[in-house]
Amino acid sequence: MSHQEQEGRIKAGITCGDLNGIGMEVVMKTFMDNRMHQICTPVIYASNKLVSLQRKLLNLTEFQYQTIRTSDEIILRKTNVINCWEDEVNIDWGKSTAVSGKYAFRSLEAAVKDLQEGKIDVLITAPINKHNIQQPDFNFAGHTEYLTARFSSTTSLMFLVSDTLKVAVASGHIPIREASEKLSTDSIRGKLKIMNDSLKRDFRFRKPRIAVLGLNPHAGDNGLIGKEELEIIAPAVKKSFDEGIFVYGPYSADGFFGSGSYQKFDAVLAMYHDQGLVPFKTLNFSSGVNFTAGLPIVRTSPDHGTAYDIAGKGVAVEDSLRDAVYTAIDILKKREEYDKINAHPLAFSKQGKDQ
Repeated sequence: MSHQEQEGRIKAGITCGDLNGIGMEVVMKTFMDNRMHQICTPVIYASNKLVSLQRKLLNLTEFQYQTIRTSDEIILRKTNVINCWEDEVNIDWGKSTAVSGKYAFRSLEAAVKDLQEGKIDVLITAPINKHNIQQPDFNFAGHTEYLTARFSSTTSLMFLVSDTLKVAVASGHIPIREASEKLSTDSIRGKLKIMNDSLKRDFRFRKPRIAVLGLNPHAGDNGLIGKEELEIIAPAVKKSFDEGIFVYGPYSADGFFGSGSYQKFDAVLAMYHDQGLVPFKTLNFSSGVNFTAGLPIVRTSPDHGTAYDIAGKGVAVEDSLRDAVYTAIDILKKREEYDKINAHPLAFSKQGKDQ
């Protein structure tokens, strides 16, 4: 079997996201390019009726797909659409509705079940609306928290990645007033361990260098503008360094990105959501990928939301969704390579070098 045929055998499960957003648009635009089938076999969790309707409304007639009933019928190197429901579903572009949330969850639930059963190899999630998706079986702040629970992990890490920058956050989707309260030396150490392990296994950095940002302006200015750096963050950095992680900081967040200091490191741990995601999206908005590190499975998503303001207009750019597919497949291959090497440490001891 040729290299390209091997690549095409990777089954990439893709959720439809919020029906009234740009999720299906960027998915269809990504797989209108048949070269993608040399990389993976896409399996879209939605319905034939939904895909057919959006294809027509968005005039994406070049998008071709096969409808299947279950993952047992997946056709390799073709775009597959699994019918997760038979209902007729109306599209209300740009509006948050209970209907769009209901079916976004149905898509996610079906994809996760197949992922758990090994029917697909990786998961790429299109953007959801975190409000309308809430229901008895989804009482979570977002995909990251839901997947952490479904795969029985004690913790996970929201990791925004691109070729030039990798940023994780110590506290995820929580109110800003709780960011300080939830920080502890142990919680930061836990996030740093996940980061370090992921950089080695998922991205193949042999000796990753990690920068940690402070919580307060000017990293607390030696306790003048807050003591979290002295009492919580710096001790976490020291203990982690003593345990063999090449971690440095805390650095003042305001000048860290503008000065280009981030380029000296392989990844950055921010203390709260916007501290890390604002600079990341500023530098990588069209190509950034959200990766959930610390889970036994590979899940990525584009780094943008439902984009209700442009939904239905046909102008959504698919670059981030395409990169999410590339990243998921790349991580899967690197994990397999890493696990193979570490299963036979003597045979492979001379392989690999610092990135």
